[in-house]
Order: sequence, then structure tokens, then C-alpha cells
Amino acid sequence: MPLGFFERYLTLWVALCIITGIVLGHFLPGIFQAIGGLEIAQVNLPVAALIWLMIIPMLVKIDFAALRKTGQYWRGIGITLLINWGIKPFSMALLGWLFIGGLFAPLLPAEQIESYIAGLILLAAAPCTAMVFVWSNLTQGEPHFTLTQVALNDVIMVFAFGPIVGLLLGLTSIVVPWETLFLSVVLYIMIPLLIAQGVRSIVLKSQGAAGLAQLLNTFGPASLIALLATLVLLFGFQGEQIMAQPLVILLLAIPILFQVLFNSGLAYWLNRKAGSPHCVAGPSALIGASNFFELAVATAIALFGFNSGAALATVAGVLIEVPVMLIVASIINRSRSWYEHGRNAPATKTF
Repeated sequence: MPLGFFERYLTLWVALCIITGIVLGHFLPGIFQAIGGLEIAQVNLPVAALIWLMIIPMLVKIDFAALRKTGQYWRGIGITLLINWGIKPFSMALLGWLFIGGLFAPLLPAEQIESYIAGLILLAAAPCTAMVFVWSNLTQGEPHFTLTQVALNDVIMVFAFGPIVGLLLGLTSIVVPWETLFLSVVLYIMIPLLIAQGVRSIVLKSQGAAGLAQLLNTFGPASLIALLATLVLLFGFQGEQIMAQPLVILLLAIPILFQVLFNSGLAYWLNRKAGSPHCVAGPSALIGASNFFELAVATAIALFGFNSGAALATVAGVLIEVPVMLIVASIINRSRSWYEHGRNAPATKTF
């Protein structure tokens, strides 16, 4: 399938949106503060609306009758769970101690170093629940696998987030912002999924498969425009922070970048060795590396305060999430032939 105008120059649009967001956020802070204040339980409602516009077209593709077939992708599911819950939080802690607590310590305020590391750990302790549908779509990922994986992660998050963060931060009790966790799952998964399935049912009944394909083709550019508008908002919200502390933001972004590249690369390689198809390996790698930044920001504020180094570290995660995940998605797409050429053929097994 040939790339459209927006997809072909996506890197350029992303760069322009980042610059636009920073400039507007710096010179028009009042407007972005007003938009940023439209939130419930640390979930920004305008950003949530844009995410709806991004993910609903992806969710329209999902046929619930086909979900039973995801058992054939058990290798990809197992690898993603291993990366998300057995490796990513601990690798982020290691990278935080190495870069922030070691290499970059002389360049950072000493009283905030432990708080910065805590923010990085919070960022990595929970996988993303919404944007992964966008990343999966960009890599032509299997949508039923993506939905199943996200649902599993949401269930595990309820039980594992607090203990993992408590273990790595050395805290006996973690104040998990349950409102943020619950509201995010409802806003980013349940409601969009219900809307998408309603639209799917209506279009299939009235226009058939051809009508559904035409609708999805029409929604494609709208999804990418929403992605770019989200970038403008996210960088606009933090325009003043970026201009005031550019070095701190840059230094915090480096271990986050390494974390994303390491975990996505590891998940991608393990899927190749396990024989997972590319349409599973792509979203597996992206889900394995993504972060649930709304939960991370809310937890950092609850534990350490709004002006803490931990809160700033989670904000750095917000800023780097979209550009870096787009880079990873591009690498996955460009390496498809390499992946398929060396993929191990799995043993036949039915469920």
C-alpha cells in the first residue's frame, strides 16, 4: 500500500509540531494553561478527545469474532508481558541510576537526583493503554493482538504497578492514583471501543465491507492530524519548562530514549527468534517500550509534589514518547524484509 501525503512526510510534520508547540507554549502560556486545566484525575480532556480521533478508526477494524484466534499469537503475548513487567521497570531503574545518578549527576541539582530517578521508574512501571493502537496501525500490526495485549496489561497493572514501584523506590506503601488508572481505561479503551464497534456494525449493515474500507480510508488522514495536534498540545503545555530547563529535559530524555530502544529492540528480536509474524512483532515491540504517562505523572505528583524532580521526569517522558515511538515504528517498517528472512518457523500448535 503506497504511503499517503501525511505518512510520507510524517517526520517533518512531527518536527514542525514540536517546534510550534514549544514556541506557542512559551509566548502564549495562558492559552495552554487554560487548555491544560481541563482535566479530571490528571487526565486532560482535550488530549483525550484527540486520542479518541486517533484510535477509534483503528478500533473499527476489530472484529470481536476474530479475537478467539489470538491464541495463535501466544508467543508474542508472552514476550510482551515479559518485557513490560519483567524487564522494562528494572532496566529503567538501572539506566536512571547509571545516567542521572552517575554520568549526569554533576550537571543536575543534587537535591533532585533521587527524585528524577523515581520519576523515570514511575514512567516505565506501566505500559501505555491508548497510543499503542496508533503505533500498531503505523506498523500494520495485527489489531486483535494489540487489543488483547492492552487488555491483559490493564488487568495486570491493577495488581502489579504498586508493588513494582514500591520495590524499586524502596517505599513501603505506594499511593496509586486509582481514579487516573480507572478513568484512563474507561476513556481510552472502553468508550472508544464501544463507539468504534457501533460504527462498524452500522456501516457493515448499511454499506457492507466496501463501505467500511472506504470509511477507514477517509479517517486515515484525520487520525494523523489528531496525532500532530496532540504533539502541539503536549509540547505547548510544557513550553515554559522546556525553555527554562532545556538541559535538564535533555538529560532526562537520554535514559528514556535508551530504555525505549533497548526494550523495543529486545521484544522485536525475541519475537523473531520465537517465530512470531511481523504483524505481531511490531506491536509487541511498541507495546513493550511504551509508557502510560498519565498514570506516571499523576503518581509522581501524588508522591513527590507538583514541582518535584519526579514530576518533571515524567513530563520529559511525555515529550519524548511520541517522537521516539515514531522512530521505532519507522525502524520496524524498514526492517520487515530482514525480520521475515531470519524468522524462525514455529512448531505447529493449535489451541
